[in-house]
Amino acid sequence: MSNAAGSSRIPAEFSGRLTIRGLRVFIALEEARSVAEAAKFLGLSKSNVSQHVTALEASVGARLFDRQQKPISLTPAGQVLSLHAHRILAMVSVAEASLGEMNLDGLPLLNFAVIDDLDASLTPVLAASLQSQMPRCFIRTFSGRSDQVTARLAAREADIAVTATIPVDMHKFQVLPLMREKFVLVCAKGKYRTGGDWRGTLSELPLIQYSEAMPMGQLVATHLKRIGFHVPRRFSFETSRSVIATVAKTGGWTLSTPLSILDAIRFRNEIDISPLPFTGLSRQIYLISRMDELGSLPEVLAKQFRSLLQDEVLPEFEKTAPNLPGGLEVYDDALM
Repeated sequence: MSNAAGSSRIPAEFSGRLTIRGLRVFIALEEARSVAEAAKFLGLSKSNVSQHVTALEASVGARLFDRQQKPISLTPAGQVLSLHAHRILAMVSVAEASLGEMNLDGLPLLNFAVIDDLDASLTPVLAASLQSQMPRCFIRTFSGRSDQVTARLAAREADIAVTATIPVDMHKFQVLPLMREKFVLVCAKGKYRTGGDWRGTLSELPLIQYSEAMPMGQLVATHLKRIGFHVPRRFSFETSRSVIATVAKTGGWTLSTPLSILDAIRFRNEIDISPLPFTGLSRQIYLISRMDELGSLPEVLAKQFRSLLQDEVLPEFEKTAPNLPGGLEVYDDALM
């Protein structure tokens, strides 16, 4: 076994740090007093045991074992490390046991973020569900634009997010699709007739835009450019209620989604909702959480949310826009 002076030859995976695995190898060798016996106990090769011990010696800057003694014995530095190593691993064992026994009803705090279009319908269901599953948990919620919701998740200011925007580093997250919704044409009552000259009609009406600072606005603006429909910029807002209300009050039009329309349901009698008269556009809504941190809770909530969307949100939109079947599609749990 090489000494600390040989640390320059330590593979990168072992060098420069004190690791739990390294401490376990150290204790195994301390107790077995033989590299071969320690390797056998740990299920490692003798060279692997030697590399771990050499890395530890490089980390502390001192020899930990007297290799000249048979059986191997601890040096004074090894005796000091032994005191700490046993304490550290005892604490790790307690933590592992506690985590192994932990269930989510002991979770003290859960931060939840949801796009504002769904806040009124999903958040109460979330609260009721989590109250029964985690009675001692404090639930803190946030609602906002999809990019804001996803940013809170990425910054660990949210544990679970319902959003239309997937994090850039999506491999770190569990992404569960909930639904897909098609964009529709929303016009002030009586201002648009399906089947007519849509370019001519819409060109004469003010376009009420979602702000291009938000994902919805960017999506709509890009789509209008894609189909070559350029109209003067008149109004821009960051909430669905403001967009739909301004459409109704100014005799204008916009592109919106079923969820956004339901969020502004009070204006239902002042608007007409029609299929897009040009190439379609849609967006998906997801439940997203960090990978492997909340057990089965994300799947449980996703199933409950899909049920809510299917049983309550979908019928409400079909009642609001009976001429738009398929405008809102809730994903089947069996296919997820």
